[in-house]
Amino acid sequence: MAKGFNSRNMRGMGGGMNMNMIRQAQKMQADLEKMQADLEQKTYSGKAGGGMVEAVVSGKKQLTRLTIKPEAMDPEDPGMLEDLVLLAVNEALRLAEEDANSGISKLTGGLNLPGLGL
Repeated sequence: MAKGFNSRNMRGMGGGMNMNMIRQAQKMQADLEKMQADLEQKTYSGKAGGGMVEAVVSGKKQLTRLTIKPEAMDPEDPGMLEDLVLLAVNEALRLAEEDANSGISKLTGGLNLPGLGL
């Protein structure tokens, strides 16, 4: 065997990863899975037009409810209603994304780890 290498040809690793690092990674993975399950149970509401349009999305970022008050429906200006729906849906999605990112940031200590987007 070459000098300075262990049986796995890993220089300076002492035979493998530090067990403490492995435990920390396993705990982080379990915490992320729990956080994802918790997020999937939440709902996020976005409103537009002073509450004339409300969109509710799940933590899975799926639109689950859309409420439109009758006074938001102007047959002379359908574009206004379209804009209000877009604003409400995008606000709800933004809130869901912000909550997910905040949770990930807390778990990772602010590290930006690729592939953790929920």
